[in-house]
Amino acid sequence: MKLSDVKLTAQELMDMTNKYMIETYQRFPFVAVKAKDMYLYDEEGQPYLDFYGGIAVNNAGSCNEKVVAAIRDQAGDIIHTFNYPYSIPQAILAKLVCETIGMDKIFFQNSGTEANEAMIKLARKYGTDKYGPEKYHIITAKKSFHGRTFGAMSATGQPDNACQMGFKPMLPGFTYAELNNLESFKAEVSENTIAIMLEVVQGEGGVVPATKEFMKGIQELCKEKGLLLLIDEIQTGWCRTGKIMGYMNYDIKPDIVSMAKALGGGVPIGAICATKEVAQAFNLGAHGTTYGGSPLCCAAAYAQVNELLDRKLAENAKEVGDYFMDKLRSLPRVKEVRGMGLLVGVEFDFGGAADIKHGCIDRKLLVTAIGTSIIRMVPPLIATKEDCDKAYEILKASVEEVINKTEG
Repeated sequence: MKLSDVKLTAQELMDMTNKYMIETYQRFPFVAVKAKDMYLYDEEGQPYLDFYGGIAVNNAGSCNEKVVAAIRDQAGDIIHTFNYPYSIPQAILAKLVCETIGMDKIFFQNSGTEANEAMIKLARKYGTDKYGPEKYHIITAKKSFHGRTFGAMSATGQPDNACQMGFKPMLPGFTYAELNNLESFKAEVSENTIAIMLEVVQGEGGVVPATKEFMKGIQELCKEKGLLLLIDEIQTGWCRTGKIMGYMNYDIKPDIVSMAKALGGGVPIGAICATKEVAQAFNLGAHGTTYGGSPLCCAAAYAQVNELLDRKLAENAKEVGDYFMDKLRSLPRVKEVRGMGLLVGVEFDFGGAADIKHGCIDRKLLVTAIGTSIIRMVPPLIATKEDCDKAYEILKASVEEVINKTEG
């Protein structure tokens, strides 16, 4: 039976999902059946303006035509093979990514959390090979988020967050310091420290950008102490922040950088890039993956990256993002608008973010809530100022509705 032959109502599909799925998500009240560019369509063909972007994945738009074509073409040749034969998509993608961001080597993974696991492993392996087994400690930022596997979860500086609760003890060897507080990081450096691991914008932490002064200071600290600088670009990478990679806004260069999400344009692929010196620590057998760097995913990613570059979507993210953030400051009861490019957070002076989000969904706009007072938006980077105007009007109506309900 073809999936296109399935004839079930939306309620039947939702009931089936609820019956058989282990549910860890609060689902939206509709079935997504189609996506194109800036919109997600439900079972009735109703369009939702997508400022969720597949959680910062669909940077070149949903079902980008060139990405779809690349997937179709590659699927007729090789969908998957193991990582012993060479493959055309993997080789050309490796060259494109490394040369675009100025790194020497790449290792492909399946997801963001796996990329961060690989980054942590490579840093520790490098420390062990160069200095001995006691050189394993990594400092990360409080309120950071690096993933849900044990290494990435342990690197996440949110010990009271739901992602860690019930799974303790965490992996040892991590401590946390305050973002944008250089002295806090200096205080955590010990004789066992091998690396500092950071996001340039904390997405799950409330859309908080690192300052240029802080990032420059961190790089100087790493050079002074012989530490590796690890940058997590899972959400900020591939043009989201107005530069190809978020760290490029700071005129710094990491020793290892992780990426995923927007790299694949919707297919599951992640990667780490490293300098040649550091990459040598991953010698034969030190790390591996079955699906990472598969021909199908690499073909899709090659098309996606070329779309992002050819259409100058980093520049669009900067221009449209600045316009949108300026406009959002006129919303009712705004405490602060933060972000970089089209990674945007709006913090309100009251705790109604979840209700605002649901009000937006009712009005066919998809956004996400962080904590009790922050709305986060990560739309496709093809977004126009007109798209932002429409999102603003829906947000405004939703905010006003919540204020009226709660405060009369």
